[in-house]
Amino acid sequence: MREIKPYPIVDKLINMFDSWLKHRQEIREMRGFDIGEFARIAHELGVTPDDLDTLVRRGPDAIEELPKLLTALGVDEKVIARTLPLVLRDMERVCASCQHKRQCDHDIAAGTSGQHYEEYCGNAATINSLGQKAH
Repeated sequence: MREIKPYPIVDKLINMFDSWLKHRQEIREMRGFDIGEFARIAHELGVTPDDLDTLVRRGPDAIEELPKLLTALGVDEKVIARTLPLVLRDMERVCASCQHKRQCDHDIAAGTSGQHYEEYCGNAATINSLGQKAH
């Protein structure tokens, strides 16, 4: 019997396509809500309807940079989640709508976030106000 060789690139493409399909389904479901129901859901989540719309459209990976950035800066996300959950939620909202993800990803990968994030990160002032910025 022949052994089936794995093809990581094909597997990755299949997984990406599957994620894309699931995201499209989420958007279709969201469009099925009436305005009042959508506003109620947004309120329960502690965001505006516009913010919820942005979060759903951007998909589940919309805030993947935030935990990585916080770790790179020496900020304990779990402490913020426990002590300042609304601040963390706002930081996630800001991250989801960020237009500088490529720069952020580059700096995280290069280990240079600490030197550059203040130039483009919408959460820089909040991170700095936490008094936890790593130098």
